[in-house]
Amino acid sequence: MNRFWWRQLGALVRKEALQIVRDPSSYLVAGVLPLLFLFLFGYGITLDPGILRLAVLNESGGASSQQLAAAFAHSPWFAVRTVHDMPEAESLMRDSRVQGVLVLRQDFDACRERGAAAQLMLIVDGTEPNIATFIQSYGQGVISRWQSLQAPGAEAVQPAVSMEQRFWYNPTARSEQFLVPGAITVIMTLIGTLLTSLVFAREWERGTMEAMFATPVSRLQLLLGKLIPYFGMGMFSMGVCALAAVWLFAVPFRGSVGALLLLSSVFMCCALGQGLLISTAFRTQLVAAEAGLFSGFLPALLLSGFVFDINSMPPVLQWLTHLLPASYFNTSLRTLFLAGDVWAIYGRALFFMGLLAAVLLGLTYRNLRKRLDV
Repeated sequence: MNRFWWRQLGALVRKEALQIVRDPSSYLVAGVLPLLFLFLFGYGITLDPGILRLAVLNESGGASSQQLAAAFAHSPWFAVRTVHDMPEAESLMRDSRVQGVLVLRQDFDACRERGAAAQLMLIVDGTEPNIATFIQSYGQGVISRWQSLQAPGAEAVQPAVSMEQRFWYNPTARSEQFLVPGAITVIMTLIGTLLTSLVFAREWERGTMEAMFATPVSRLQLLLGKLIPYFGMGMFSMGVCALAAVWLFAVPFRGSVGALLLLSSVFMCCALGQGLLISTAFRTQLVAAEAGLFSGFLPALLLSGFVFDINSMPPVLQWLTHLLPASYFNTSLRTLFLAGDVWAIYGRALFFMGLLAAVLLGLTYRNLRKRLDV
């Protein structure tokens, strides 16, 4: 390639960059939109239980049942509300004022006095399976703790076998520690795919594509001239997201900046390639934007492992995630932030993302013909 070729490419890049700089929406998309989405995903989506609302119906009324009810009332996980009969508890559950009902049956204290197994019932709201699981597990913990204190002198009985739980990489077990890196994946997919899906469609709508075809620039120059400015814009947004994750959400960053730049660069090539491919297929911005939204944003949100575990998906969807760059980037980002540099994971992700980027950009180059009848 001669010097004139590079001057032509530089002119195209400057032209597209000036268009981005002069467009006020570019600043909104590059700086404000990532922060807005991070706040929505980081604070709006949480898998932490919070305070669980529990109704307690004590049909027995003896000392043991009152002690157990008090143990639930003093638990930091439960907000206890005493009810007097089952219809009242059903009404509270139906109106979503409580999420579970603990029923201490009439023979609870009598069974305890004669050494028999005392029966109780824990009813949970099945419309929220995650909350129901939390109520069951925390309720079992309160009951086990209460049973261990039923020794003379209220001294805790040391079990024969005890289990010590530890959370590696996320010691506080806060959901935002792994939701925020996943949110970055969704945001970067949205920025990369949605923006570039409008690039060529906008040229067609404005009537400037014909003038572009009349110039002596090649298809490769035209493709790179559109790709490079948006690549820089996407990397700037990635930097904003990474800094916000560390400073605003206190997500630890245990990897290296070099690994972050490498992974982000390859992923941005995938997202931009997908958007440019859509832009070459449609000549109206509305249709291109809808195609970018449905093919980029929604799969990244639902199938990347951001919220739903990939291993719990049906086999067909699990196979589909192998074709989704966001699934590799999501896994890599969580590893980078929470665990550190694990190149066994990064190498696989870089290989598949690089392969997908090459395919998408190759198809874009193939579809980008300097002809008006296509």
